[in-house]
Amino acid sequence: MPAVLDCMIEIKLSKNYNLKGYTLIEGFPGAGLVGPMAASYIVEKLSMEYIGDISSDSFPPIAAIHNGIPMYTARLYMDEKRKLLVMLAEFTIPTNVVYALGMEIISFIRKYGIKNVISIGGLPMQQPGNNAYIISSDEDFGKQAKKQGIKNIQEGVIAGVSAILLVNAVHYNIPVADILVEVNPAILNPKYAEIAIMTLDKLIGIEIDLRELEKESKVVEAKVKDMLGKAKETHDRYSKSAEPAGPPTYA
Repeated sequence: MPAVLDCMIEIKLSKNYNLKGYTLIEGFPGAGLVGPMAASYIVEKLSMEYIGDISSDSFPPIAAIHNGIPMYTARLYMDEKRKLLVMLAEFTIPTNVVYALGMEIISFIRKYGIKNVISIGGLPMQQPGNNAYIISSDEDFGKQAKKQGIKNIQEGVIAGVSAILLVNAVHYNIPVADILVEVNPAILNPKYAEIAIMTLDKLIGIEIDLRELEKESKVVEAKVKDMLGKAKETHDRYSKSAEPAGPPTYA
């Protein structure tokens, strides 16, 4: 694949894992923070292995501290038993990095022979219900969604990294689906993550215990909100002091 990056982006694993046939779940921040809440809960409940990081010179200059250990704010986790990968970030992806990051993920998927990709996000609504929808480039995902009573979105616009994955999926023959949960963007509700995980289970059968999700996702919600706030503060300070300009503007 020809280079498409205007900035440095690297997806680096801690060792040479065999990821052929794995499903990748993408949980970057978006409306309602559904992605990071659901992804973090999945990582926690499945005791997934931390296997790598995503870095870029255009990401906010921050590090996450978890259990006293400094970590990259964009990371990858693996469940070997279920052949499952989770990719999450604790900051809003800068708008002008979205395309380059999406294409780097496409390259990563092709390099390691990853089977398919499922993104998790929110669908902003004034009065959200308990509904989730799917957008997919793949016939099998579409059939499974229909079988499970998950509605397919027929018209609309989608943005972010998941959009880059979706529009490039057909060209590179990569099965991609996007789960969108109805959310009120002004309210962060653990119920959104529960609906997302239940929908994910209907698609691929991950069998996660949801009994403690509300309690634990409130903790995840607080951590994600805190990290996003710190990332924004760091960006603002760095922008004012950098010459001639700071990091890219946030969406």
